[in-house]
This record gives sequence, C-alpha cells and structure tokens, in this order.
Amino acid sequence: MVLFLVIILRDAVAQNSQVLYYMNLPQNHLLNPALTPSNSFYLGVPALTGINLNINNNFVNFSDVIMPNQKGDSLISFLHPSYNVDNFIKKLKAVNSIEPEINIQLLGMGFKAGKSLYVSLDVTERVLGNFALPKDLFVLALKGNNDFLGKTIDLSGLDARLQYFHEFGMGLSKNFGNKLRIGVRGKLLFGIANFSMNNKSLGLTVNNDYSWDFNADLSANISGPVKVYMNNKNMIDSVVFDNKRFQKPGSDKTDMNKVISYFTNTKNMGLGVDMGAVYQLTDRISLSASVTDLGFINWKSDVTNLKASSTFKFNGFNITDVVNGTKTMDQLAQDMVDSLKNSFTINKNNQSFRTYLPVGISVGGSFNLTKSLALGILSHSVMAGKQIREALTVSANLNLGNALSTSISYSAENYSYNNLGAGLAFRLGLLQFYLIADKIPVEWNKIVSNNSTTPLPDNWNTINLRLGLNLAFGNKGKKKNDKPMLTEQKK
Repeated sequence: MVLFLVIILRDAVAQNSQVLYYMNLPQNHLLNPALTPSNSFYLGVPALTGINLNINNNFVNFSDVIMPNQKGDSLISFLHPSYNVDNFIKKLKAVNSIEPEINIQLLGMGFKAGKSLYVSLDVTERVLGNFALPKDLFVLALKGNNDFLGKTIDLSGLDARLQYFHEFGMGLSKNFGNKLRIGVRGKLLFGIANFSMNNKSLGLTVNNDYSWDFNADLSANISGPVKVYMNNKNMIDSVVFDNKRFQKPGSDKTDMNKVISYFTNTKNMGLGVDMGAVYQLTDRISLSASVTDLGFINWKSDVTNLKASSTFKFNGFNITDVVNGTKTMDQLAQDMVDSLKNSFTINKNNQSFRTYLPVGISVGGSFNLTKSLALGILSHSVMAGKQIREALTVSANLNLGNALSTSISYSAENYSYNNLGAGLAFRLGLLQFYLIADKIPVEWNKIVSNNSTTPLPDNWNTINLRLGLNLAFGNKGKKKNDKPMLTEQKK
C-alpha cells in the first residue's frame, strides 16, 4: 500500500527555487541570507507571505503514470492490463527518489538598519520528506517473483524520512567593503512529528514457494501521537494514531487545549544555520554562494523505537493481484501488515534520536546587460541522507525598480532537460504579490472524448510553486548595477 501511494505521488521536490534567487523579493534571503531586496522594510501578510510546495522525483514523468489509451479517448494508468509494464520499469533508476516539501511562512519581516545592515525575521512551518526505493522493489511488486527465484536482492538503498517542525529564523547581512556582502541566518527548530528509517543493511531472498526471507539490520524511529501495541512475544501487533490524547476525558470531543499544547511542544528542539556571500567582481558581474539548512533536531517526546529482527519471513505481494481483480488494494495492504507486524520488536527504552536537515549548496553568478536586465546562472545541490541532487539553471531577470520583477529560467534537473520556469512579482501601492513556478509543462497531450478535449501534461516530474503577499515600504526605485546582489554601492 505504501509503495503504491508513493508511486502515485511521484512528482517531486526541488528543495529550492532557482527562479526566486534572482528576483527582487524579500523571500530570496531564504535561499542566500546575503541577498536583500531594494525596499527598506517589508512585512509579510500573516500565513500568506510565503506558501511553497515542492514535489520531486528522479525517475518518471506524469505521462509515465497516467496516459491515453490506444484509442486516445480516455486515460489509463501504468497498472492497466492493456499497458506493458516493462515500459514503466525501463524508466526506473537503481535507486528512485521522491522528495516532498511544504513550507508556509507564517510571519516574515525584514528591514535595513544603518547604511548596509539588513535584518530579517521569519516563522515558518516546514514538512520535509525523502523516500528512496530500489528498482528491484518495483519489479517485485509489478511483475512478481519469477525473475528472482533463488536470488538475494540488495535493498540497502531503501530509505524513508518524513518530519514536520516549526522554524524560527533571524538573519543578518552586511557589506564588508564595497565588493563583499556576507549574511548569516540562525534558526531555532521545534519538532512536531517524525518518522525516520535507519537501514544499515537489508537483503531479500525469494524462495521457491514465493515467500521472501529478509536478512536485516533495520530500525525506525517515530516521534508523534501514535500507540504501539505488542503481543505476548514482545512483537508489534499494531500501530495506531492516538486520537484519545486530543479528546476531553470521558468524551470523544476534541479538547483544543490539548491540541494547542501538542503543537507548541518545545521538547523536540534543534538548531540550524544558513550562510551566504555575494561578491561584486566587476560593475556588471556578481558572484554568490550559500549553504542552507545546516541543522538538526533532537527528538525526545512521544518517541517509539522499532527494530527488525535479524531474519524474518514475508509472504510477498504482487500488485498484479489488484489489476486482475484477485484482490482489492485494501486486502493486499492487510496481507502486508499481517506479514510484517511480527517482524519488528519495540525498544521499551524510548530512546531519543537526532535527525538532520537536507543541506542545500548554491553557487551563482549574475551579468547585468543593462541596469534593469540581467542574465543569471545558478547551481544548486541538495544532500539528503545518502542522496545528492543537482540542478543547473540559467535565467533572464528583469527588475524595473520595485514596481515589477520578472524572471524566465531554464533548468536541467531530475534527469530532465526541458524545465522552463517563470516568476512574476508586482506592486499595487504597498501590496506586493508574487507567483513563481520552477517547472511549467511545455508539452501536452490531448484526450478527445464525447466532443470534449482534456489537456494532459507530458514530460512533467517536478513541481515547485511559490506565491505570497508582502507589504513593502521605502521603495524608491533605487538604481542598482548588480541586482539582485549587493544593496549598497560605492558612492
């Protein structure tokens, strides 16, 4: 069930917005704390100042999962009996990653202090996920056991991490001389919920009776409102959401005080830092670099530690049972749960654990064609666990004072080379609105059915959307030769 849902959610996160980096917006300090806008003060509209959705994967496009049938008059999925599943399998990598991310900036504020100091304050809700799935796991699920009988498969690349936390950030940036600007942003983190896997080794042997033998050194840590029930062998019987902890005593009604208490818990505390610099090489060329999300969270509350036994047996599963109608998806999921739940034991010590944020590294350069028009190039890498993701972006950026800021970009990322992005920001009085998309589908299919046409994106495997509202003050359209880098120039 989990594998099936992960496949459906296949679209993926790029942990960063390459388009935002070169726009005249206060939010670009989140990507490099040395970047500052030209306005002297901004205040984000609460909960609307920055909404960011990222979903990434490195192996399939939308059209590999949902596609027209042979007649072209309806849609089918890659699980449909008429589809050759080998075409889907050919798209897979040795390790296939899916990275969802949600950031909601509840509060944002920034202001200039003195001639060159800029101060920023942010409160953000963040959800980060990272799932890594070996190719052989898909093949087993989609085609069954026959190709693996008597063989042992290495699944040490299997990984799953999901965490939700509050982030309180304060940033400072300042000019050092006429060419260099340095920024630092410290972050206080408070964890709300977490699931993280520690896969030291995992081997799977397919037996002649189609059962699977696992040889595992595998553990998982959970921090959240869940209850784990054990059988008389001290093995897991079930894991359920603990909804009673949010209810009034003797009632099934929600107690809002308990809900607020849970979401304002400060026991799962961590620290983080972003660092960045901008260097004005010439009057037209600016260079920049940053490291973001260097940080960790210590999880101490509502902790559950799970550990797989060294060897255990699993009855196996095959998604084709659902396709041919032999089983429903719920029945298949229940079979998996029944086979797996007795394979894990619980550590009663409830040991605290630590997780780390995915680190981002950006290196960029900007060349000003005119005072308002610049060309930019940006390399962005993300290190999440054992995985490294790289994106390279070139862009054209137009900043007309503070009234209008636009950007058009082209990116190579996620084994895809047709990623067109665009951003638009404009002001109506004090109100500044922006909308940014790092991947806009440029290739579409058409499904014609019953005299109606349905557009369907083709090569689309990345979603990165940002939008928000700011109140911007002190915007006088200051002329700048190095937009969007240094805000102070030599007099």
